[in-house]
Amino acid sequence: MEPPLYNDRENRLLYFILNDGFFPVFPPKNKRLEALSMSTILIGIAGGTGSGKTTLTRHLKEHFGPEVSVISHDSYYKRQDGKTLEERAKVNYDHPAAFDTDLLIEHLKELKAGRPIQCPVYSYVEHNRTAKTREILPTKVIIVEGILIFQNPTLRDMFDIKIFVETDADVRILRRALRDVEERGRTLQSVVTQYLTTVKPMHEQYVEPSRKFADIIVLEGGQNLVALEMIMQRIQNHIDTP
Repeated sequence: MEPPLYNDRENRLLYFILNDGFFPVFPPKNKRLEALSMSTILIGIAGGTGSGKTTLTRHLKEHFGPEVSVISHDSYYKRQDGKTLEERAKVNYDHPAAFDTDLLIEHLKELKAGRPIQCPVYSYVEHNRTAKTREILPTKVIIVEGILIFQNPTLRDMFDIKIFVETDADVRILRRALRDVEERGRTLQSVVTQYLTTVKPMHEQYVEPSRKFADIIVLEGGQNLVALEMIMQRIQNHIDTP
């Protein structure tokens, strides 16, 4: 039997998703009431590199189509103008300072106010933000995904639902290596070097500690069909609410 999404005792019942089971966790009160009072809810999906958060986000977008807007924190990497390609490649992109999170926060406020935004476009090949932007329209559900979206307190507090995707470290590095070599034009050696010098230390310092702020822990990201179905149902409930 599918468990209820909420519990009367605490207004909202959230779950750690453990493979194909549920484990109840009770967060602070009133978050559900606050979320339901808004016409737009913000869902944050965080997790380490290669954890499956982007796959989970993609499944949700494919299912709901234009009813859901998606923003990647990666789009808000700061510009690296004035640096050579070699210098840009050495930047620590897993540190909070690499992101223009203030701009993301302003854009989310605009979307919640019912106004479209021009989201930056980032090039992983050039290691820099491009001059292009893409328009994102306000919708009832906005999903933001990224490794550090729960690290910044102001951004974190904007999310009505916070999801952390957790996957074994060995699996994550293999996924990252395949992705960066096949899709982003990197060499295997550069991927390994970056992982050991910045990705792994930053994960331990910033990403993993932000796990404690999550409402829901999902194992294996988009591969966890039980979690995916539960999240889809929560989103559908909000979309169906007048």
